[in-house]
Amino acid sequence: MKKVLFLALAAGTLTFTSCDSKREDNMEAQGTEIKNEGEAKADAMEEKAETMRDSANAAGEAMGDKADAMDPNSTNSTTTTTTTETPK
Repeated sequence: MKKVLFLALAAGTLTFTSCDSKREDNMEAQGTEIKNEGEAKADAMEEKAETMRDSANAAGEAMGDKADAMDPNSTNSTTTTTTTETPK
């Protein structure tokens, strides 16, 4: 009988000590909120960086296209070089 009472008391004690307190729950909620805010800020920064990268790439491509148009050899014509071999 003492063993059964001891086991019941031990099980009850373990059950109560494993429960979170309201203070602990509040701290976990605050930590989760801070983490979520940080993730949202990071996502916004990544989106802005991607937009800036796309804009810079487009500007660079446009500048390259303009430079190609200014090249007098940009008419897509091919040049063929003919060589003749002379015996020695």
